[in-house]
Amino acid sequence: MNPFNAKRALLALTGVVALGAAQAADISGAGATFPYPIYSKWADAYKQQTGVGLNYQSIGSGGGIKQIKAKTVTFGASDMPLKPEELKESGLVQFPMIIGGVVPVLNVKGVAAGQLVLDGPTIAAIYMGEITKWDDARIKKLNPKVMLPPTTIAPVYRSDGSGTNFLFSDYLSKSSAKFKSSIGASTSVQWPVGIGAKGNEGVANMTRQTDGAIGYVEYAFAKQTNMAYADLINKAGKTVVPKAESFQGAAASADWAHAEGYYLILTDQSGAASWPITGASFILLYANPPDAGATNEALKFFDWAYKNGGKMATDLDYVPLPEGLIKQVRATWKQIKGETVAQRSAPGSAHGG
Repeated sequence: MNPFNAKRALLALTGVVALGAAQAADISGAGATFPYPIYSKWADAYKQQTGVGLNYQSIGSGGGIKQIKAKTVTFGASDMPLKPEELKESGLVQFPMIIGGVVPVLNVKGVAAGQLVLDGPTIAAIYMGEITKWDDARIKKLNPKVMLPPTTIAPVYRSDGSGTNFLFSDYLSKSSAKFKSSIGASTSVQWPVGIGAKGNEGVANMTRQTDGAIGYVEYAFAKQTNMAYADLINKAGKTVVPKAESFQGAAASADWAHAEGYYLILTDQSGAASWPITGASFILLYANPPDAGATNEALKFFDWAYKNGGKMATDLDYVPLPEGLIKQVRATWKQIKGETVAQRSAPGSAHGG
């Protein structure tokens, strides 16, 4: 599904909630834009099967964390996992829902998708304003066979607090000590150069309309909107292409069993096949929810997505969670007061990956 159509579909679901006929079973959530394409696709399928709607506000991880803490939504979604101490302080339970990748997108005349290769130190230097032209010697060294124009580079960044920001800035912090000390990793950072835009759509649109631009968006979004993107050189020194297999490569060595509160960051993982800007997207719920019924409806949706949403996820180049991790997450749900999903089957029992 085209993300713009997906947004319209999700707005239609939102409208069902807003029209007074608001059903008690409808689910409210807010947060990360990174998993938006797959949450939207799951929402369509789930509503068709169950009649239960999803009102998900794709406002960025920072907004999702704020809304769940303010108790204005049933669940929050964030691509930056909260640390165990913050979860305990806020009374929240956190678990991963899906894995995907962030890609650098480009608008450089004559450069097609996958034709340009970049690495972390070079991208960090671009976003610190140290590399300002596409024919800079450092970029040419990585791309000796590509005809690079002397166009000025226009870095485009997320102006809103977002998990995509966190994954991108965390990767650059791991790639460049100077970037780490001067800018750092967070859902919202102070970029020294460039043009700000809101959301994946804003970054994509600004990149498209600005000659010489570079930005960063979730891969499913880049793929569906046919944006040119760069391949990356990973920690192992290998050039990798963004796709489900390279995201899976980054996730393969993740030790979830020993990650308290599932606090685990998948950027810059070792392994020859690993895409270096890979991340998990997380759900946040209250351990003692203000509305146990609403929280249980949300858990039924997540349970259904684990059971039935695998193929939909892989079709969008996300990586479904492995079975062992899903089992671990279901055990975690028992921490939630009033949780009954573990005791009964959610709608639609066929396993989809």
